[in-house]
Amino acid sequence: MANEDKKDFNAMLRDGKDMPKIQTITDRKSIEKYGGDRMYFAPPMDYDRVMRRVPRGKVTTVGKIREYFAKCSGADFTEPITAGIFVSIAAWASHQRPDDETPYWRTLKANGELNEKYPGGMEAQREKLEAEGHTIIQKGRKNIRYYVKDYEKALFDLSGNELSADMP
Repeated sequence: MANEDKKDFNAMLRDGKDMPKIQTITDRKSIEKYGGDRMYFAPPMDYDRVMRRVPRGKVTTVGKIREYFAKCSGADFTEPITAGIFVSIAAWASHQRPDDETPYWRTLKANGELNEKYPGGMEAQREKLEAEGHTIIQKGRKNIRYYVKDYEKALFDLSGNELSADMP
């Protein structure tokens, strides 16, 4: 995202955009890739709600949140593009609020990778995760990326999340 200082991310977070909804897709490649034709769209606020549930010392991934929403909604999968956008919106909305923080730094990309699009970039996310006891490792020589070491051991179980009662 660009010009973050000029955007009202909390307004974006509250804009449900006619979601939640399930859409049936017909593209064969997408159906094969995602394992079905029922695609769920979760509103931005739902991502924020799930991200708030991840306790100190635990992490989740955007993919795990998508799996959780698909399971709760009865869909085959959750739309991936809006998922990434809405996670970023939740992070920036939290950054813009003086209080009522969402611990967005605990939501990782695939394979435990840190998210360079969060407020303060990967360095800020790294500092927050290390302060909670996680070890950050670097991978790559030219295209350097950062990951939470053994993130799988710190994954928060979203299935016990109370949000499921709010899901359609």
